[in-house]
Amino acid sequence: MLSKKNQNVFPSFLLAFVVMLLSGCATYYQKNLKFQEAFSSGDLEGANKLLDKNEKAAEGRNRLLFFLKKGVVLQMMGQYEESNKYFEQAYIYVEDYRKNYGMEALTLISNPTVKEYPAEDHEKVLIHYYKALNFLKMNRPQEALVEARRLNNKLNALNDRYENRPNRYADDAFAHVLMGIAYEMDNDVNNAFIAYRNAYNTYKSSYTESFALNAPEQLKQDLMRTAYLNGFIEELQQYESEFGVDYQYQKRDGGELIFFWHNGLGPVKSEWSINFTIVKGDGGVVTLVNEELDLFFTFPIPENGQGGNGFGDLKLIRVAFPKYESRQPVFNQGSLVVNQKSEYYLEPAEDIDAIARSILQDRMLREIGAAALRLATKQAAEYAARQENQDLGAAISLLNALTEKADTRNWQTLPYSISYSRIPLNVGENKVTLKTKDGKGNQNSTDFIFSADKGETVFHIYHSLESFKLY
Repeated sequence: MLSKKNQNVFPSFLLAFVVMLLSGCATYYQKNLKFQEAFSSGDLEGANKLLDKNEKAAEGRNRLLFFLKKGVVLQMMGQYEESNKYFEQAYIYVEDYRKNYGMEALTLISNPTVKEYPAEDHEKVLIHYYKALNFLKMNRPQEALVEARRLNNKLNALNDRYENRPNRYADDAFAHVLMGIAYEMDNDVNNAFIAYRNAYNTYKSSYTESFALNAPEQLKQDLMRTAYLNGFIEELQQYESEFGVDYQYQKRDGGELIFFWHNGLGPVKSEWSINFTIVKGDGGVVTLVNEELDLFFTFPIPENGQGGNGFGDLKLIRVAFPKYESRQPVFNQGSLVVNQKSEYYLEPAEDIDAIARSILQDRMLREIGAAALRLATKQAAEYAARQENQDLGAAISLLNALTEKADTRNWQTLPYSISYSRIPLNVGENKVTLKTKDGKGNQNSTDFIFSADKGETVFHIYHSLESFKLY
């Protein structure tokens, strides 16, 4: 038992403890609000300086997210070589990531944020997308192909992992598009055709149903063009019939531009909670029940000497889970006008917002199971403490309540969606205008000048950061 002196001091200790814990209750987005505001407003210099000031972030449990944010900011600043250094660090981290079972145990008495961030499935894939884009911008197709092959290995690993259980993101259609582009840059039209075909098949088999995203018209053109160039007449005729077109190959006299439009900002994680009722069973078995969601989780809890398990007085408890909040982009349409003449539409090829939310939804039962186990462990610890001292038990109860927190970390510099188009350029200087339109019909335009030699492919990435405010 605590002495009277210690009992008098105890409330002060609790107050200090509460203050300390409440300071850590903000979401990952809220904790990084200054960076988010600088980045989303287009102040890339300011965002980069904020990253550089936080040296601890490059070594702590969130270091993967530091590498990813740094890589995106540097790419948007045109520092492609430096950007890839950070994306390479992110790749190595993901490849070397191993579960720390000590930290996994610690999450059972605290929350998942105490362990290192391991990355979501789509984030692991998009590391290679960004690296390949950087290499393409630097006109280094061989290195871009290395990233395309790494990306393919990652997709194969996803397919293997989800082979025997449902998952809507077991393959990435747009990743195959990027591989096809990289192969074409290396004059390998056979593998380019295979990549485009894989992309088209993934849109048909998965993306249309899961993400309401059909194969872009540009992909269909790329698929038919590479079929023609390979002499695959039967395949070309099959796609002509399927797409309802009579394909005519046109050899270009000039160069071409492949334009990637990153629109808006991807979702951020916050948290939600549900309540469980505790139902005691025989032999120290406890069941956590939420009838509204039809959830039942049973755990054995060691009994004490009197045959109790310490859950007798507890009726209702709270558990926190992660959820995504979308940051809707201001613009919902985009097109490119070349030399004030021809207009080419930018069709969405990757809906990152939808993919992120589906991945979290697909694993929600596992999230709930882990959270329920965390809850049972915390309650057992509280009961054991109460047997020794009521004040200590109260402290553990408070600790349990304040540390109950969802993991709200994610890669928050990703776009909401990615669109692309392949357009012809004249030899020499070309004026290309990006025209964007919002839901009210208001238009915005941004001009670019691109120079191309005959047969040259020019790449460009543009990120429209305009999104509706989250808070």
